[in-house]
Amino acid sequence: MLVDMHLHESTYSLDSHINLEQIVTIARQKGLDAVCITDHDSMGLREYAAEYAKKVDFPIFVGVEYYSLQGDITAWGIDTFPDHRIDAQIFIDQVNAAGGFCVSCHPFRNNKRGLEENLRRVRGLHGVEVLNGSADQEANRTALRFCRELGLKAIGASDAHTTEQIGKYVTWLPEKVTTLADFIAQLRRCDTRPAIWNGTGYDVVDAF
Repeated sequence: MLVDMHLHESTYSLDSHINLEQIVTIARQKGLDAVCITDHDSMGLREYAAEYAKKVDFPIFVGVEYYSLQGDITAWGIDTFPDHRIDAQIFIDQVNAAGGFCVSCHPFRNNKRGLEENLRRVRGLHGVEVLNGSADQEANRTALRFCRELGLKAIGASDAHTTEQIGKYVTWLPEKVTTLADFIAQLRRCDTRPAIWNGTGYDVVDAF
């Protein structure tokens, strides 16, 4: 299963220039099996995404990109999230209490919104974006090094805000799933690997 785990849709991410229809169309063209919508501090698209996923028969998993006091964290499997910035550890604990899954996104990107060295301090984080489409390769390689050191899941994600970015980097999982619950269960249970769009398909990689 190939899934882009970090996408921004224009309804609730005001810095995005893509709508859900464009996301699904391009994802299908590239051979993806599902997409994740992780808008900035919003899960407002959940109801519409659920309806649209049924209409087009394509899995859409809605999570959130939450801006903690130490940096951005993507999360799935929670019904609500804080309406203000709180400590990353507290948010991670909330996600785990709900049985969810959470990832440090672009931890070393140069926008000062990543966990950076806090990756070593937090506990209970599940994964690290080792390939983020908005981060440079030096930042991504640093993220990969920390991911391996800490024994966390390696995640690939486009962080797309434009059509050109959709599916640039994605995550490989061993089994196809169609529900959010099964997606989270597989993320927790199975190995994940990042994959890179090569122009005609995906290269699943361990290093880059």
